[in-house]
Amino acid sequence: MTAPLRGGSERAAGVASAPMPCLALILALISPRLALFATWLLTDILGRAFDGWLLPILGFFLLPWTTLAYAFMWSNATHEVTGFEWFIVGLAFLADLASHGGTASGRE
Repeated sequence: MTAPLRGGSERAAGVASAPMPCLALILALISPRLALFATWLLTDILGRAFDGWLLPILGFFLLPWTTLAYAFMWSNATHEVTGFEWFIVGLAFLADLASHGGTASGRE
């Protein structure tokens, strides 16, 4: 049995919808570590993108933007990071470097 939703569309009972990437984006803008924690807690993207637990833990502390970008680019469609997706991961790496550089110059 299907239940009608707003707009007249129908969805089968018991079918879960995909997590909203907008929430992850908002959390990432507030804090990439908060977004990583929410992604780990609410989805299995990190578990699928990385083989073990060491790289996500190191990424949480050292390169949170890069870890988050790699995980989301990996889960995007092909379950691998190719082409333009590496550009996005590279931008995230530059954001991590800028945040580390900003905190180092702030201490001086």
